[in-house]
Amino acid sequence: MSLDPPHAVVVGAGVIGAAIALELARTGRRVVVVDKAGVAGHGSTSASSAVIRFNYSTFDGCATAWEARHLWASWPDHLGLAGSRPLAVFHRTGAVLLDSPSVEPSHTVALFDRAGVPYERWDTPTLRSRLPGIDPGRYWPPKPVDDEAFFDGPTGELGALFTPDAGFVDDPQLAAQNLADAAGALGARFLFHGTVVAVDRRADRVAGVRLADGTRIVAPVVVNAAGPWSGGLNRLAGVGGDFTVGVRPLREEVHQVPVPSDRAQGPGPCPVVADPDLGTYLRAASGGHRLVGGTRPACDPPEWIEDPDQADPRPTARRFRTQVTRAARRFPDLGVPNRPLGIAGVYDVADDWTPIYDRTDLDGYYVAMGTSGNQFKNAPLVGRYLAALIDRVEAGHDHDADPVRYRCEHTGNVVDLGAFSRRRPLRGDSGRTVMG
Repeated sequence: MSLDPPHAVVVGAGVIGAAIALELARTGRRVVVVDKAGVAGHGSTSASSAVIRFNYSTFDGCATAWEARHLWASWPDHLGLAGSRPLAVFHRTGAVLLDSPSVEPSHTVALFDRAGVPYERWDTPTLRSRLPGIDPGRYWPPKPVDDEAFFDGPTGELGALFTPDAGFVDDPQLAAQNLADAAGALGARFLFHGTVVAVDRRADRVAGVRLADGTRIVAPVVVNAAGPWSGGLNRLAGVGGDFTVGVRPLREEVHQVPVPSDRAQGPGPCPVVADPDLGTYLRAASGGHRLVGGTRPACDPPEWIEDPDQADPRPTARRFRTQVTRAARRFPDLGVPNRPLGIAGVYDVADDWTPIYDRTDLDGYYVAMGTSGNQFKNAPLVGRYLAALIDRVEAGHDHDADPVRYRCEHTGNVVDLGAFSRRRPLRGDSGRTVMG
């Protein structure tokens, strides 16, 4: 079997790969997207909590999230799809970031001021008023729930930063499908149930990919957006020797718990709550539920895995109890159900939890990897980053020596794409957690 040669192959039809396909198609390129799953967004994307927040440890991360939020807020316009169809919806609930030594408020505020992100500083009485039922005690550092010290009394009280323009997207898999549909409307082709088994090259130039069923797709550009399979794809391509940042597959769980019907909610929608003091986060979900995830505190050993295909998709009682007990410590009325409910997924995680959006030493072969856990929110803009990067590099620009700078359409911020370089030094002050 053969296909008419496209201009670019994108490996991976998650929210990142679909966004890249859309923006490449908008430049007039013929695009083919290959994914081993049967639908767009079936992998890491579907396990995302889809939180839209702006607190990152770097300006470029913060500015990226702030610009991307404007694309989610105008989702139908961003997609440009004709006709009526289901679309993912961005819910503007605001987000509360509780104080902790791991996320220094003054550093976050400085980045917000520079990027133009609106925020409010809440003291403890304001926190109690705006989030009825919260325990504002300071319990730092996060501890295992079986540690005798877990239920020790607080050592003080917390304040918080509130960003009113944050929120969440209600259906992350549908968002990926929306992007795929928009790309398809511009001629992009999606090959599902397709496993890449080889990356072809001619000398130092990529030449396309080969699939397990014998299909060979010839293309001068290949983009690795394969999520937790991205490291394996790089090995097939023979790239990675000059990377200073590694990526590894990590199994993660997000849990769902009911909220008592008689619990006071206060005015307006329930905001996202990021709680690095206890090591958890919460957001609203349908049917009067909350999604509960973890912020990867140091006391929780990471569940690195070798083969993403072998990861158990079912939530475990141990992880459920850990994360939900922490959430219930912060909101005592929440309770801890006996039966775990939620989803497990495999994340593609960089050493410093900052993604790699870059070219490689194989000409024509690009990567958008290390994205899981904190880049769903940025996907619409990441597509534009990769399209701009590919345009410039394919025209002869030396991105390694002179990193491409991207001016954001809505906010006017200028993002240095060198911040996402495969060769960047690992910063000592980077978040090194899912908070980026």
